[in-house]
Amino acid sequence: MSDFTATRALFDLPEGVVYLNGNSLGPLPRGCAERAQKVMQDEWGKDLIRAWNTAGWISLPRRVGDAIAGLIGAPEGSVATGDTLSIKVFQALAAALRMRPDRRVILSDSGNFPTDLYIAQGLMGLLDRGYELRTPAPEDVTDAITDEVAAVLLTQVDYRTGRMHDIAEVTRRAHAADAVMIWDLAHSAGAVPLHIGQSGAEFAVGCTYKYLNGGPGAPAFLYARPDIVKHVDPALAGWMGHEAPFAMDLTYRPHMSTERFRVGTPPVIQLAALEQALRVWDGVDMEALRAASITLSERFIAGVKKHCPALTLVSPRDPLVRGSQVSFAFAHGYAAMQALIARGVIGDFRAPDIMRFGFAPLYLTRDDIDRAVEILADVMARELWRDPQYQTRAAVT
Repeated sequence: MSDFTATRALFDLPEGVVYLNGNSLGPLPRGCAERAQKVMQDEWGKDLIRAWNTAGWISLPRRVGDAIAGLIGAPEGSVATGDTLSIKVFQALAAALRMRPDRRVILSDSGNFPTDLYIAQGLMGLLDRGYELRTPAPEDVTDAITDEVAAVLLTQVDYRTGRMHDIAEVTRRAHAADAVMIWDLAHSAGAVPLHIGQSGAEFAVGCTYKYLNGGPGAPAFLYARPDIVKHVDPALAGWMGHEAPFAMDLTYRPHMSTERFRVGTPPVIQLAALEQALRVWDGVDMEALRAASITLSERFIAGVKKHCPALTLVSPRDPLVRGSQVSFAFAHGYAAMQALIARGVIGDFRAPDIMRFGFAPLYLTRDDIDRAVEILADVMARELWRDPQYQTRAAVT
């Protein structure tokens, strides 16, 4: 496994904690708190509104977008940042439907993250044109791409099991049916090598608070294929997507680049923290990172299989079709996860019975994995999850 000692030193992790939940919220990179403090005290505090120019706030979304583009295999200028992932899904899907006005089927899958499906359902109701959302099982998606489909909206890595779609193959099948392809990269960006520009997909969206470590609520991103941008009219035509925002025109004219997918005033403090967090990736080889992630996850699976027979692997056994997370089913999964967290190993739970563990080599070692397995084995062997304190579910599971 490649040595990520240098990147591990860039994270501020609590002493005695094995953090296996970067697939849900990445840990705090060093320098982010200081960067946010600088924005507040020195830029906002001293320069006030002048900081839009003096501190470069106005160009911050573009700079961050270009940094993300490098991590997802997209050209500079093709990624817009800001808003939330739900908003970016709405923008991409609305644009895709406008590109295929004579079709009425949106295709996703039953493993997609619920917010993507909710956004699709809400947009269908808003348009009220007889759209249909189809959600076959993930393994049946490609066979469901027909000439009725306007847009294919899929998350590459299943948030529950880590099952991974083949971006190139699914996109090829979508285009063979003349459907628009939208990829949700929430569980992919920063976890697996991506070549979204080469794939030919029209759109991709993603969040930055998971493997990109941008912090809770960090801004989302939207990629639009450069050759289609000038022909796409954003459904959310906000002033920051205008060709000349400060001309204060009464009529919207979209920016001539992916910047047209910006909506409102950018969240400067969060974008500044994210820009700092993305510096962790300087010099990181994504292929080496992927290989290290597989090594760690395979070590974890082997250890759990040997010491925790009550847990059932629900992730694909083949690491090549699995993202950087591993999931196990257990009837008392929530309580078992709480018992594990109480002992310093942090994973998470997803209904109905899934215990999830994420593997980010930027800050995890083999020793971390062995310790996690040892503590999980103890929780299971002594049935520590039966303790009443672990039975009551918190608001966030």
